[in-house]
Amino acid sequence: MKNSRRQFMILSAAGACTLALNGTAQAQAMVAETDPQAVALGYKADASKVDKAKFPKYAAGQLCGNCALYQGAAGSAAGGCAIFAGKQVASKGWCSAYAKKAA
Repeated sequence: MKNSRRQFMILSAAGACTLALNGTAQAQAMVAETDPQAVALGYKADASKVDKAKFPKYAAGQLCGNCALYQGAAGSAAGGCAIFAGKQVASKGWCSAYAKKAA
């Protein structure tokens, strides 16, 4: 079967689009509270469930959504985190790496 230059260009463009869309369509996985790194940092998807005896650094109002390491958009339910590369955290979550975002 002989392919023409036009067919080659169309197939190449379609392949490039597929690859580009595949990378953006795949959503990042959420961090599980049972993940070893999450356990070590005391990550909880719901900050109200943080063990205050084990993590005395926790204070009410500290949320992933207002942490300097949080990479999600303001007001989003979840977003990326510099600590958990390639995974998302709940914006209402907390871990011991919390650092207040500069105003």
